Amino acid sequence: MSNIIQADTIGSALEKAAAASPNETMMIYDGKEISFGEVHAISDRVACGLLEMGFQKGDKIGIIGLNQPEWLYTYFAAAKIGAVVTGLSVRYRDSELDYILNQSGTRAVLSLATMGDMNYVSFFRDFREKIPSVSEFIFMGGKGFEGSFSFDALMNTDLATDALDRAKASVVPVDDIMIIYTSGTTGTPKGAVITHRSQLASATAQAVHTRVGPEDIFPLALPLNHVGGITCGVLTSLLGRAKYVLIPVFSPDGIVAQCAKYRMTMANGVPTMHVLLLMTESYRALDHSGVRLVIIGGSNADATLLKQLEEAYPKARVMNLYGLSETSGMVVMSPWESDFDMTIQSIGKPIGPVEVKVVDEMGNELPPGEIGELCFRGDAVVKGYHGMPDKTNETFKDGWLSTGDMGLLNEEGYIFLKGRKKEMYIQGGFNVYPVEVENVIAGHPKVAMVAGIGVKDEVLGEVGRYYIIPAPGTEPTEEEIKAFCKERLADYKVPRQIVFRKELPMTPAGKIMKSALEKEG
Repeated sequence: MSNIIQADTIGSALEKAAAASPNETMMIYDGKEISFGEVHAISDRVACGLLEMGFQKGDKIGIIGLNQPEWLYTYFAAAKIGAVVTGLSVRYRDSELDYILNQSGTRAVLSLATMGDMNYVSFFRDFREKIPSVSEFIFMGGKGFEGSFSFDALMNTDLATDALDRAKASVVPVDDIMIIYTSGTTGTPKGAVITHRSQLASATAQAVHTRVGPEDIFPLALPLNHVGGITCGVLTSLLGRAKYVLIPVFSPDGIVAQCAKYRMTMANGVPTMHVLLLMTESYRALDHSGVRLVIIGGSNADATLLKQLEEAYPKARVMNLYGLSETSGMVVMSPWESDFDMTIQSIGKPIGPVEVKVVDEMGNELPPGEIGELCFRGDAVVKGYHGMPDKTNETFKDGWLSTGDMGLLNEEGYIFLKGRKKEMYIQGGFNVYPVEVENVIAGHPKVAMVAGIGVKDEVLGEVGRYYIIPAPGTEPTEEEIKAFCKERLADYKVPRQIVFRKELPMTPAGKIMKSALEKEG
């Protein structure tokens, strides 16, 4: 732990990293190496630019960008002056931006000028009247409209040392740093209010557990507006003074290009990313002997994928990671001492100063071995949902976060994830957790990806429908999938409906969007 930076605010964490390793590479983008000292200096200038605009502690700035340095300069600048970043995705359109910007009361928007066929300059010029709280628009990568600001100018603001020092001195650990909206897999998005303390608690625990250090380098493709990118990626590596290659948007070819250029020591991603990479011949052909740690998180990893990862990275330790927006990042990982069979079965144990319990529907704590809802308590848990007191009171009770995830604990403290509480369906009177069935189906050699939901049935009440993307070059049939399941599952868990697809709807964070499948009926 001696090499892990200890800080109580994110701005001071960057300052300490820059003081310790001013010329060492913090991140690589488009072939350019950017040092800790440069990020510290540039974010100081951006902070001064925000202060010149009249930004005050608690003011919010939304960022619409890819994984790029400007995103991080703004994040660290906001952290230094007590401003708050509203996490936005380049995939958001009218309805999402309308809801999130108004619900959060965001003051300024930093946006790409264009991306693909989306012209954000013309969009926001016409959209301004719908988002009255937004008074400043800042564009990067192109010219904005009249009255807007250029990020290049913001980045080159003259230092106003006295004003900046006063703003920095006002920031305390319990101040907000981000509002990250739930990915919208179900219902209305809720903005989890992340503080300096909660984000650092998660990142510090992960940095210590993964033994990250200056010798580490990894590709960072998880989006920065999500805890997977900003906490588990950026902040964790900052505390260990590791480096990362910013991948603007995930693509197997983009990852291959960077992994061929740099000798990576870690491979991090959600299951979907790992699956797509392992399906890419040019990625499999790379030399992965330098990879010491493979981390898979974001949703349940099936046994087949975990075994494939162990084979693909012969000298690496494979670890599960579990975390939520509401925990600011990671709270559970596979222990170093657990064997691979346990890694296949369990998501791991709580890491850092965090407690876990399993409760029944009445909130009563259950003994080891019984399935209930997973609840966590600790510094990493966020303070609640922005502007939603009822949802906050419902989800956060006496410091405990009710996750909505079902699972059980064994006597040794390992957590076994059973799926989302709302995803469980009752087929013929029996509870079925789709994740269990998905894990079996994923083991079929002709299956690349699978997602299951419960649908209404006149006879059984509900039955399981499973959407499958076939493995390349294969044509599985419904009959062989069902037969495969019958050999491995109780009869009431065997899928009644199989639907083959070329692709599945995904959230911006790279998870399968089951709510979209449910809307299909």
